[in-house]
Amino acid sequence: MVLTTLDWTIIVAYFLVSLAIGLYYSRRASANVGEYFLSGRDLPWWLAGTSMVATTFAADTPLAVAGFVARNGIAGNWIWWNAALGSMLTVFFFARLWRRAGIMTDVEFAELRYGGRPAAILRGFRALYLGLPINCVIMGWVNLAMAKILSVTMGWNRLTAVLVSLAITGFYSALSGLWGVVVTDFFQFVFAMSGTAALAWFALHVPAVGGIAGLRAKLPASTFEFIPRVGSAATDSMGPALALPLAAFFAFVGVQWWASWYPGQEPGGGGYIAQRMMSARDERHSFFATLWFTIAHYCLRPWPWILVGLASLVLFPDLTDREAGYVMVMRDFLTAGWRGMLLGAFFAAYMSTISSQLN
Repeated sequence: MVLTTLDWTIIVAYFLVSLAIGLYYSRRASANVGEYFLSGRDLPWWLAGTSMVATTFAADTPLAVAGFVARNGIAGNWIWWNAALGSMLTVFFFARLWRRAGIMTDVEFAELRYGGRPAAILRGFRALYLGLPINCVIMGWVNLAMAKILSVTMGWNRLTAVLVSLAITGFYSALSGLWGVVVTDFFQFVFAMSGTAALAWFALHVPAVGGIAGLRAKLPASTFEFIPRVGSAATDSMGPALALPLAAFFAFVGVQWWASWYPGQEPGGGGYIAQRMMSARDERHSFFATLWFTIAHYCLRPWPWILVGLASLVLFPDLTDREAGYVMVMRDFLTAGWRGMLLGAFFAAYMSTISSQLN
């Protein structure tokens, strides 16, 4: 993908704004530990909630969703949409309680809930386990996705891509504390969603795709099924679809959403989700922050990615790596200026996740 001067100007401007936000909040973050890790417990709901959404929007997220759609149609997203059940529990039962607890980290809750030496050991184990191996695994897959994007679009060596991206993000994250992270998250989320919405528009207007009507004409009807096929007759022989026997479906919706742990997505909240709830101005702001996150994360945000995933099925029908189809649409069908916007959007998605994990 050839970048013009306009593309590079957009990318450089994005990085300068992100760094400026980090520098601006560095003085406030250095005031005390509470300011650095919890923004002085003064985040409004819209900023805390948008930061939650931005953190879950990593460089790999649009690629993963496009892959789900390519393999199992729109219904394939239920592999992660099922977690909305746990998220709603967080909204109505736990959001206010996290703020009320008055703790600084979610692992500190172990010693609030339990007592004695076993509670201290549990807290220490969770701090080390979540802070080192699990955190490194998360940052590893996010770095891998960003490296894939930059290698396909710009031909960069993967190690170079990771080192450049990680160095910039680490600098402003260490400098600015949570205030810098959440304010940068807000800017990055708006930037990233604008870019991915634009890509969906360009993908639908490629003549070979022909808009929504063209997609419906060129792809099997099963691709557009919203609900998984359930029952003994479930089959995917008609095209991409998520098909489950009845027993598997009940296990899926009854067990997976609470038994499959993902940082911040477990029922009740944890990790960066708990951190944002504990950073809210009061219990009311904690409640609305988590409600806004749930609506935006599950109901609003994925649709531009789904549309690009559907378009990639038409544009690259023989592609083996379905997730790479998203990047190839971006590489082959964007005009000057928009290429820089989309690359900046992926940097934004990457940085919003990495900055939260580092903090």
